[in-house]
Amino acid sequence: MKALFKRPINYYALGITLLVAITGLVLFQVIDNYIVLISVLLTEYIILIMILLHVYDTYIKPIQKATKTMDQLVKGNFRARMHHPITGSIGALSTKINALARNLSELSIHEQMQAEQFSTVIDNTESGMALIDEKGYIHLVNRKFISMFGKSQRDYIGYLYYDVISNEKVHRIVQETFLYEKNVKKSFIQDNASKQYIEIVGAPIFNERNILKGAVLVFYDITELKKLEVMRKDFVANVSHELKTPITSIKGFAETLLDGAIDDKEARQHFTQIIYDESNRLQSLVEDLLTLSRLEKEEYQLTISEVNVSSLIDEITPMIEQYAGQHDINFILESSENITFNADHDRVKQVLINLLTNAINYTPSNGKVTLAVTDNQEFVQIEVSDTGIGIPRDALPRIFERFYRVDKARSRNTGGTGLGLAIVKHIVDVHEGKIEVDSEVNKGTTIKVYFPK
Repeated sequence: MKALFKRPINYYALGITLLVAITGLVLFQVIDNYIVLISVLLTEYIILIMILLHVYDTYIKPIQKATKTMDQLVKGNFRARMHHPITGSIGALSTKINALARNLSELSIHEQMQAEQFSTVIDNTESGMALIDEKGYIHLVNRKFISMFGKSQRDYIGYLYYDVISNEKVHRIVQETFLYEKNVKKSFIQDNASKQYIEIVGAPIFNERNILKGAVLVFYDITELKKLEVMRKDFVANVSHELKTPITSIKGFAETLLDGAIDDKEARQHFTQIIYDESNRLQSLVEDLLTLSRLEKEEYQLTISEVNVSSLIDEITPMIEQYAGQHDINFILESSENITFNADHDRVKQVLINLLTNAINYTPSNGKVTLAVTDNQEFVQIEVSDTGIGIPRDALPRIFERFYRVDKARSRNTGGTGLGLAIVKHIVDVHEGKIEVDSEVNKGTTIKVYFPK
């Protein structure tokens, strides 16, 4: 040991050693500072990442969800909702977006219901409708329009009106509606399976700035109104004619008597009889017209009572047998016993008399008229059949019209007013019954009347 300490000191080596040691300490210190720096930077980076994730989750992600939800709402998906567990301003935004979506959904449902109701009303209206824009394209047609013009909706919607509607009067209505910018009305005849009279009204459509944006066409089927108008004109003409005939006879023969024929006993008796007969005919015509007028009144009330068919037939049989005998007609009665039903006694009696006298008038001499009454549980069936001249098939639908006569000369010769069957039809209708006719020319006619029990 002593030898060791006695060795001479190598200051160079010691210096090198100390330099290495000091360098090592410095390097260690530097490395240690880098580690600290790296640790600090890493910690800050982690904190920054956490902050960014918080910002993303709290702000960016909800905004993205809000954007997607709004995109769905814009596309019409009102069931879209924003679901994100957040509070604050973004939470309030989420709540308002969901509230907006619910309101839009309710509004959409309400509009859909209104559209369906509007469509239902348009489709079920009794008038045809077509909507045309300012360029002439059809946007809407309803069911009645289709029934009037045929085809289907897809054959009209999206097409120019003059390409799919061939009627020139419709074209003119559209053109005048756009030209004059006011309602235009015209009527025309639609030639299809059944002849239709159609009235068309064109109405312009304006926007809030009073600019013409299109027109709506409304088509009214006035066929029944035309028929009623024709019937009214025919009725007035027929009444005038029927009244004119007896009045002319009465006036003519009265003038003849006043001119001196009154002194001729035979002429006086003959002319007076004619005036009396024509007066009776005139009275019958007026009474029948009054009867029809009463039956057609909505407030007309039937006098309902129990009608015994046997008693009713007993009342009319003597008169009918006498009338049939005057025309050489064989009257046959076929009726079951104890048939009763509730009805207006006097009106049912009138039905029987009118049907039987009418059958006798249109049956040649030595013919046969039969009255049969049967009980069919729900109805009492009155059947009057004859072996008369019959009714042509094309005339059957018209025999219940006022003053309609199959054989005009024959009916006037019998003194008929031409209103008998019209009265029968009205009486049956007010009793809520039904009537059927079966006839063959030159073989006879059968009329069946059903009164509800």
